[in-house]
Amino acid sequence: MTKLEDHLEGIINVYHHYSVRVGDYDTLSRGELKRLITKELANTIKNNKDQATIDKIFQDLDTNKDGEVTFNEFIKLVSTVLLTAHQDIHKEQES
Repeated sequence: MTKLEDHLEGIINVYHHYSVRVGDYDTLSRGELKRLITKELANTIKNNKDQATIDKIFQDLDTNKDGEVTFNEFIKLVSTVLLTAHQDIHKEQES
């Protein structure tokens, strides 16, 4: 596998590491999403242990309002985090 393919598989594996804990094995409950964010995005998302922050992220991701976050919905979080990290790298280079 290429480096990018390996990273993509890693994102899928991280998602499934947390999604299999409660209920449907292929969706994230609010608690599973909170565990994923606090463990895997601890240095990326500010206030990651604040329940209001987690609730807001969960509501934003759960577009169909079924109380679970699917992989398709989760990708929005990955995309947002990735875009922010990319912008931050450019800001650091300008300094």
